[in-house]
Amino acid sequence: MLHIEKLSDGLLLFKALGSDVRLEIVRLLVERPMNMNELASSLHITNGALTTHIRKLEECGMVAISNDSTGHGNQKICRVVPDKLLINVKNASQSTENTCTIDLKVGRYSSCQVFPTCGLATGEQVIGVVDDYRYFSHPDHFDADILWFTQGYVEYQVPNFAPMYQHITQVTVSAELSSEAPGVNNQWPSDIGFYINDVFVGTWTSPGDFGDVRGIFTPDWWFPNWNQYGLLKMLTVNGQGTFMDGLKISDVRIGDLDLDQKPQFNLRFSVDYKSAHVGGLTIFGKTFGNYAQDIQVSLSYLEGSPSPQEGG
Repeated sequence: MLHIEKLSDGLLLFKALGSDVRLEIVRLLVERPMNMNELASSLHITNGALTTHIRKLEECGMVAISNDSTGHGNQKICRVVPDKLLINVKNASQSTENTCTIDLKVGRYSSCQVFPTCGLATGEQVIGVVDDYRYFSHPDHFDADILWFTQGYVEYQVPNFAPMYQHITQVTVSAELSSEAPGVNNQWPSDIGFYINDVFVGTWTSPGDFGDVRGIFTPDWWFPNWNQYGLLKMLTVNGQGTFMDGLKISDVRIGDLDLDQKPQFNLRFSVDYKSAHVGGLTIFGKTFGNYAQDIQVSLSYLEGSPSPQEGG
């Protein structure tokens, strides 16, 4: 998901999509990745003209190009990066709210209980032995940039860096996620639950464990029949409820989470064995998948309210 927080931040994107040809390029690439020759032929334009269009889509983050040497010669493969676009129309600068953000490395969980198939890896190698849950307690787990399990949970301690005596109005969690199938399976639903301070805030059903193409940032040594990339999801809890990518998934509100004046809070990703779809969970970090990011957590707070006596 590509999240544009201010309209002014989306100028490159809006300009890039203000062309019938480039919109058609995006439509074609949504169906499947294509090389430059295939695209030019489908659009009935020259490769030179196509290069100009692709460059504009690349600059705004809509399209990524990778080299594929498995066929004849070294071909440039184009693919669409975001699966969704989320644009904030309201200008956040007009609000009295401020935001503090922290990145959580995937392996820096504080507690876990996982069941095979499972494993974790750094950007250079697998940690321990695949499908042996004991390695989730190995000291090297802090360096993990990807982890996966069939059922269970991982929980993170998130520091609260909002200024003292400020009222937290919203918490946002952004992470690249997918299911966890034996091998890979793009049609493998999984109900992934989210908890904040032990409060269940909602569920998102991942459609699959994606392995049809290599992730843009997935290391070259990574096995081709393993998880390649996920979907970038944004969980938001505010005064109106809990939302996933802008769609409401529960009535849990920010006031239910007891965040004010606390030095830290818990964030849990879970796959419950009682769920309708027990399809596992994979969390991707900076060096895996299609998005060069860790788990990002943002807290919005309102300056000047409440008074110290009203803090939680």
